[in-house]
Amino acid sequence: MQDTPLKLGFHAVAEWEKHSALWLAWPYDEITFPDQVEKVEKIYIEIIKSIYESDPVKLLVLNEDMKKKAVRLLKEASVDVDKITFIVTDYADVWTRDYGPMFLKNTKTKERAILKWEYNAYGKFPELLKDNKVVLNLKKAGAFGNEKIFMPRIIMEGGSLEVNGEGIVITTEQCLLHSDRNPDIGKEKIEDILKNYLGVKKIIWLKNGIVNDHTDGHIDDIAKFVSTDTVLCGYEEDPNDPNFEILKSAYEILEKSTDKNENPIKIIKLPMPHMNYDNGEKAPASYANFYIGNRVVLVPTFGDENDDLAIRIIQSVFPDREVTGIDCRDILYGGGAIHCLTRDEPV
Repeated sequence: MQDTPLKLGFHAVAEWEKHSALWLAWPYDEITFPDQVEKVEKIYIEIIKSIYESDPVKLLVLNEDMKKKAVRLLKEASVDVDKITFIVTDYADVWTRDYGPMFLKNTKTKERAILKWEYNAYGKFPELLKDNKVVLNLKKAGAFGNEKIFMPRIIMEGGSLEVNGEGIVITTEQCLLHSDRNPDIGKEKIEDILKNYLGVKKIIWLKNGIVNDHTDGHIDDIAKFVSTDTVLCGYEEDPNDPNFEILKSAYEILEKSTDKNENPIKIIKLPMPHMNYDNGEKAPASYANFYIGNRVVLVPTFGDENDDLAIRIIQSVFPDREVTGIDCRDILYGGGAIHCLTRDEPV
């Protein structure tokens, strides 16, 4: 059995720690974004323009033609494309948070390593399965340098794990214990894997994700560490909303949770947006799906009355960063928002 990250001194890094890059994949998939690719491209331009001077962007593109298109659109938006690293590789979709490289760090040696989970497209989208090969394809292409790659060989998505960089991970039972992930591995074994491969000591298990989330309960729509001992937690005030009991349960579990020193974790309520798809179905919209950059925090907005309040709350916990709202209504038709699209690479 190979040495685990824990044995070798590696651990998963908190998102607010300094980044050397932000990974994105240029949108093109008509299955994920039917009749909306052009709209999503415009949102990508806004995301990149807002973040690239804070976090250098590494942008996946399928081929040279797609690169030329992206360069043209970015230049038209006055983005300095010389500061964007374009990487030509094959991929199916944009959810780099879930299939992309998860970076680990060794505090003593300052080395980095890469954690590559198995990705099965949530057990729902066979046309997206080739994204399971993206990390290995990038490694072959020399995109990572000499970083060691750890492969636990269990199905796991990055959006299902929220770490504080000091030994704690938050996740959900709905996702990690789902029959579409690892039906032959029990909770105890999964905990063992998380401890050995993330370098964590404590797992906080919430119950369920928000309704109509095709990822079966990813944590990045529910709760997010903003410091080692503070969590922003989505909270629904309307008792008639289908997310009310789900988020109330999450809040109550976090209320009883402690940090590495066994002190209570601080919890700040984050309001929920409300958006329905064109067919009337409730969309899995959440302000918790934000990205913490070096100097900028990107927050998804949804044309909702709670947009401004959510931005103010997030700004209050990141006073030294510029908090920017990005309208993600068109992206949400693909099932995710800003955090789902992004993968941070630590220094």
